[in-house]
Amino acid sequence: MTKKSSIFYTDKYKEIAERIKTFLNGQKDFLSARTLNSPRAVGDAIENIIADNFQKILGDLVGEYSSSFARRAMADLAFTDKEGFYYVVDVKTHRLDTKFNMPNLTSVERLSRFYEEDVNYFLLLKIDYQIEGTKAVIKHVTFAPIEFFDWDCLTIGALGWGQIQIANANVVNLIPKNSRKKWMLELCDTLFEFYPKEIGKITERIDHFKKIRKFWEKKKE
Repeated sequence: MTKKSSIFYTDKYKEIAERIKTFLNGQKDFLSARTLNSPRAVGDAIENIIADNFQKILGDLVGEYSSSFARRAMADLAFTDKEGFYYVVDVKTHRLDTKFNMPNLTSVERLSRFYEEDVNYFLLLKIDYQIEGTKAVIKHVTFAPIEFFDWDCLTIGALGWGQIQIANANVVNLIPKNSRKKWMLELCDTLFEFYPKEIGKITERIDHFKKIRKFWEKKKE
C-alpha cells in the first residue's frame, strides 16, 4: 500500500488552516485605502505575507521551504516535510461579496505528470475574506490537496490541454482523505467528456472559416 502524507491523512491540515487564519487576522493593517477595493492588490498582499511566514506557520512539519518560483511555475510556495513528501502550494484569495469567479488551478497535463510520483502533492490554499472598514478579515481558510476537492465543485476550462478550475469560488466541497487514484480516474472520465465537445467546437469553427474563405475567394482585388 502506498504511503500517504500524515499531514493530510490526519487532521494536521485542518490545524494548519486555522493557524493561517489566526496569523493573517493578527496582522496589523496591511492595506491602504487605494488597495482596499482591488481584489488583485489584496490577494498579492495576503500572498506575500504567507510566503514570508509560511515556514514559521508550519513549524516543525517542514524539512525544506521555498517561495522563489518563476511566474509560470505550478505554484506559489513549496516545501518538503520530514517524511520526504513534496508539496507545491497554489494560493488563491477570494473576496466573499463578489458574486462569481472561476479561479484556474492547474493544467491537467502538468498535474498528471506531477502525480506520477506518489510523494508529490498539489495543494490549494484558498483564503476567503471580506473587507470590514480598512481591514481584510479572513473568514475561512481551505488547505487541502486537489484530490480532496469534489468534482461537483470543479470544472475544466478550454486552455491548452485543459485547465482545472473551481466552478464557483463561493462553493467548495471537500472529501477529506479522498483516494488520489479515485480522483485521478474521475479526472480522466471528465476529460473523456470534455475533449469530444471541444472537437465539436473546432469542427464548427473550421466550417465557419470555410465559408469565410469562399466569400473572400469571390472578392475582386
